[in-house]
Amino acid sequence: MPMSKFLFFILFFLVTAFIIYSPNLIRLYKLSNLYNEKTIAFNFINMNKAFTVSEPIGPSENKYTFEKTDFKLPEKFTFEGVEQDLEKGLAHFKTDGLIILHDNKMLYEEYWNGNDRHSKHISWSVAKSLLSALIGIAVEEGLIDSIDDPATKYLPDFKDTGYEGITIKNILQMSSGVTFNEDYADPNSDINKFGRALARGKPMRDFAKTLQNGREQGTYNHYVSIDTQVLGFILESVTNMHLREYLYKKIWNKIGMENDAYYITDRTGTDLALGGLNATLRDYAKFGYLYLNNGDWFGEQIVPEQWVIDSRTPDAPHLMPNAGDELSSSEWGYGYQWWIPGNPMTDFTAHGVYNQFIYVDPVSGVVIAKTSSNHRFRSEKDYSKAVHIAMFRSIAKHISKQAN
Repeated sequence: MPMSKFLFFILFFLVTAFIIYSPNLIRLYKLSNLYNEKTIAFNFINMNKAFTVSEPIGPSENKYTFEKTDFKLPEKFTFEGVEQDLEKGLAHFKTDGLIILHDNKMLYEEYWNGNDRHSKHISWSVAKSLLSALIGIAVEEGLIDSIDDPATKYLPDFKDTGYEGITIKNILQMSSGVTFNEDYADPNSDINKFGRALARGKPMRDFAKTLQNGREQGTYNHYVSIDTQVLGFILESVTNMHLREYLYKKIWNKIGMENDAYYITDRTGTDLALGGLNATLRDYAKFGYLYLNNGDWFGEQIVPEQWVIDSRTPDAPHLMPNAGDELSSSEWGYGYQWWIPGNPMTDFTAHGVYNQFIYVDPVSGVVIAKTSSNHRFRSEKDYSKAVHIAMFRSIAKHISKQAN
């Protein structure tokens, strides 16, 4: 073959390969820079520039806006017996937005790091708590017979995988027994392998089927994000809808969400149930207010009341706060995709990596929604979680004192 034809062939091959694989390569590059200290805040409100995303989840047909009132944050909070500066704490954890609701009023709303009330911020695992609500609604509607059913009753293609025979309840409570490394600081962890697989275009369903079960279900609380994705697959199966469609129909439109939202998806169009919701802070806060009121939205029961109660109530030793290493890999307790920090057992929270929160305290009647872009999260994960609960409890206590 003449040299010129050979070079042409090589060039043609390279150009063709670039056209085919460049979208995946670009996504991998953006994923590798997603948490860069200089760009993380921008990235977290522009996830549609890095990932394939769904069609918009439209705003409610009847938008609801909480009445705003004057409120000043307390200057101090107490953590492990030491008084600390609240403003400095919020700054340290790179708070992007903070909303406080109480008594049907918005006491506080503030944004930083380029965010505003229209910013659609990545939820990360806060989305798991919304997914839980949809499971409860599907049970109420008879689409799911019982959470004691095995997942494979609704997902027959998951037979011979780590999820065969695992009950929906144990999946809800992160007690599936599936082996999974959720360490974001470990580049070889399963969660980071999942992120790279998603960026390369691998369907999430295919990835989930590769996981194996390494422990008896219902005996140990271990956080497995793919558990939530399997719940999402179940919802899509029983509703015959995309997750985003069911969310809009059953929750989003009914509680007056003010803005549109979207999910990160895989190349098949499946929504990233485990943490891919992008929405405004005001709308995250509304979901917290719904749970503060046991699923009732001004007289309409949106989420079954007993489901909300069960969601925040650990019902086995391995789900209790401070259960110990033999029973749990977390210091916090766990319900149906909600965290229970414990001591006391009265408040509960949705939580996502890099310090996203929807915190609910039924005793004080306070809801706190917080988005963040804390690039230090990987190195201070447990510390940051504990400090946030201390901040939130101090704010709730301050509001209770003012109310009385």
